[in-house]
Amino acid sequence: MAVFGYRKGKYCAEKVSVRRIAQSCGTPFYCYSRSGIEAAYADYVAAFAACDALICYAIKANSNQSIIGLLGALGAGADVVSEGELRRAIAAGIPGDKIVYSGVAKTATEIEFALRSNIRQFNVESEPELEQISAAAVRLGKKANVAFRINPDVDALTHEKISTGKVENKFGIPWQSAGKAYARAAAMPGINICGIDIHIGSQITHLEPYSLAFERVAEMVEQLRGDGHTISSIDLGGGLGIDYRNGAEPVPTPAQYAEVAMSKLGHLGCQFILEPGRSLVGAAGILVGRVIYVKRGSQTTFLIVDAAMNDFLRPSMYDAHHSISSESDGNEKSQVYDVVGPVCETGDTFGHERTLPQQSPGDLIIIEGAGAYGSVMASTYNTRCLVPEVLVDGNEFKVIRERPDYSDLIGLDVPWEPPDAG
Repeated sequence: MAVFGYRKGKYCAEKVSVRRIAQSCGTPFYCYSRSGIEAAYADYVAAFAACDALICYAIKANSNQSIIGLLGALGAGADVVSEGELRRAIAAGIPGDKIVYSGVAKTATEIEFALRSNIRQFNVESEPELEQISAAAVRLGKKANVAFRINPDVDALTHEKISTGKVENKFGIPWQSAGKAYARAAAMPGINICGIDIHIGSQITHLEPYSLAFERVAEMVEQLRGDGHTISSIDLGGGLGIDYRNGAEPVPTPAQYAEVAMSKLGHLGCQFILEPGRSLVGAAGILVGRVIYVKRGSQTTFLIVDAAMNDFLRPSMYDAHHSISSESDGNEKSQVYDVVGPVCETGDTFGHERTLPQQSPGDLIIIEGAGAYGSVMASTYNTRCLVPEVLVDGNEFKVIRERPDYSDLIGLDVPWEPPDAG
């Protein structure tokens, strides 16, 4: 579903031109499509319609309250990795029994807050964490539903910084130790074993890693049930990738993903819990910046824009490729540019050798596929204010996070006052 593209020669989000939004709220800004998010969620619902499945949106992908609330209203639960994300999910109206809590470093305070919030389950990453959960549950007189996150030692064939299912990664319990971990959990007070969890990485564009991981999970479920444990749910994790190259990077569909899950795990009669993030919101977002200067070097022509790596870190952190478009497709002359930002880092680069219609100061540049891991990873490096976020619905748009001003940013600091000399 194309929610971003050209209408009568002008780049639009749904039916709203990006120029109209820029005139209203300035640049740079993030822009999300309501229909794009809803369509992506509907694809998952349809893909898993034949089985018992709970779709828990991975809030780490984009934690804006409007996005969480939109998905919650459609029936989604939430996958959270911190107390802050849990509070966001609750504030957006997602009930505790639709929230799963992942993450490798849950503190005692966070665990207690989650128990008081009556979350659906903890995805336990280590035995020391299990001890913390047990102690907290006993203190509060509650039972904690737990599923161990199992590390299956499967290569997700993705970027090394977002691969989470190999033996050298910090995540989960080694699959060989699953039996021991579940036996210990069964003997601990305040613990109720309910399932098993797996998550092998992010931006996965091949189904084979899922197939291998799910086969291993199926074997473990059979073994754990044979040991007397109740395994009623399987958390499949998330990680399904999106196309960042306008059709040049084919990715599996939710339907194809569901087919693999059902073929490997369907016979177990478990509820599936899904944790999609990027694949729900990634393609439904763009970052819009304005050309400040066109700088011609001896070998390269630089298109310097007002968006920067502090606004959108993925290209700098992951060497990620994002398609880049211009405001208008009507200029017949084209130019090859390196698209860069204003931050004092060579890594502040959005794309090398990109062919675009010839640009001038004031023109708008659109970085596509920016709905996930964009605004949530932004910082105020170089004392740059966070950029606003906009949600488009048909021919209307709404600012869903305002741009702070410099007084807001600087006002967070406490001025230094030297101690009295006397």
